[in-house]
Amino acid sequence: MTGALPRLHAAVDGFGASTVIVVGDLLVDEYLFGKPGRISREAPVLILRFTEREVMLGGAANAAHNVYALGARVIPIGVVGRDAAGDELLSLFEAVGIPTYGIVREIGRRTPVKTRIMAGGYQATRQQIVRLDREPIGDLLPITEGELIARLTAVAGPAQAIIVSDYGYGTVTPGLFEQIKAIARRADVPVTVDSRYELPRFVGITAATPNEAELGQLTGLAVDDEPSVEKSGRQLLERLAARMLLVTRGSQGMLLLERDGPSTFIPIHGTDEIADVTGAGDTVIGTFSVALACGAAPVHAAVLANIAGGIVVMKRGTATVSAAELREALATLEK
Repeated sequence: MTGALPRLHAAVDGFGASTVIVVGDLLVDEYLFGKPGRISREAPVLILRFTEREVMLGGAANAAHNVYALGARVIPIGVVGRDAAGDELLSLFEAVGIPTYGIVREIGRRTPVKTRIMAGGYQATRQQIVRLDREPIGDLLPITEGELIARLTAVAGPAQAIIVSDYGYGTVTPGLFEQIKAIARRADVPVTVDSRYELPRFVGITAATPNEAELGQLTGLAVDDEPSVEKSGRQLLERLAARMLLVTRGSQGMLLLERDGPSTFIPIHGTDEIADVTGAGDTVIGTFSVALACGAAPVHAAVLANIAGGIVVMKRGTATVSAAELREALATLEK
């Protein structure tokens, strides 16, 4: 690791010169906080006294926010409804300086919102007690898909990487994905994919970032030790016709598999006493992709993604990691 530190620092220093496109399902993460009061007389449930509401960028929007937080230029491509949640999501992007001209608004479509009810006193850790998801129904309208393809094509010129962030809400249609691959082939830029439910349909990509549980489900193989994880990963790598697979393994760190290279197990960065894993996958794919966009070697990009993942899981709620935080973490490795 010590010998790689100059290259890791150089990659982080290059983040600001990169442009990354993020295509996928844009979500609003809503947090409602309440202080426990009493047990209801209507049913054996806890009554919370509302204290505050907080909204954050979620899903592909969080992946885009992570790219932006690292210092790179980001262009999100996605769809929101003409509803209050869609207004709020666009406002969140605009508030941090992320452009919204790649986002299409569809009449009659619901913007996905994940509402987490958080309970706890002022001097106690607030815990999630339930989550309510409001989801769009049905496929994108053909006119919406066409507009997404047109906007992607219009902004793709300066991109050095494309991230596909698929949360199962139908934004990344087969037609849009084919256009992503066509653009990537012409420009010779990496395409990285994080798909919650449909990873096998994203064939011919540069890299995917499944977690260990998803890897086991997709291959039907055991993933209970390093040899079995590697075997399962190699099988999925072939199935996707991908160049790389970055498997997140929770407290066990990560595994990078390269089609024409080695398998590299990367130990967890920091402590395994995790505070919150919400959105950690967005941080991982964002960091990995920005590093690849800068020309970093895959193993160095994976190490930086591992460090970023170790930092973000120590933050509560949907969060990001900055280039400055990565530099601070690298500095601790030098000691």
